[in-house]
Amino acid sequence: QVQLVESGGGLVQAGGSLRLSCAASGSTSTINAIGWYRQVPGKQRELVATISSSGNTNYADSVKGRFTISRDNAKNTVYLQMSSLQPEDTADYYCNAATSTRGPPWNRNYWGQGTQVTVSS
Repeated sequence: QVQLVESGGGLVQAGGSLRLSCAASGSTSTINAIGWYRQVPGKQRELVATISSSGNTNYADSVKGRFTISRDNAKNTVYLQMSSLQPEDTADYYCNAATSTRGPPWNRNYWGQGTQVTVSS
C-alpha cells in the first residue's frame, strides 16, 4: 500500500510561482513513477508531468519551460515547481504513484487527496 499527501497549493497572482509537494509513504519501493495531474470541473483530468524511478521526466506541452518536476529520495517526496503561472493553470492538482505488484493486475495506481491552485489575473 502507498499513501500520498499533496501540499503547497494556494492563491497566487499571474506570473508568480508555487511549489507543490507529494509525500509518499508505505510500500514506496514498489513505485515505478510519480505523476502530477490537474483537473478543472467539467474537464477530464490531464497529465502535467512525470518522473520515473530512474529519474526520467516528461512534461505536458502546456507546461514545458515553466514547470519542473523533481524528487528527494531521502524524504520520499516529489515536487512540482511551477513558475510563470497563468490563470489557465488554475485547477486541483493531484499526484499519482504507478506501482508494480507481485501478481495480477501487475500494476496499481494510487492517488493523493489533491491540492488547490488558483491563479488570479
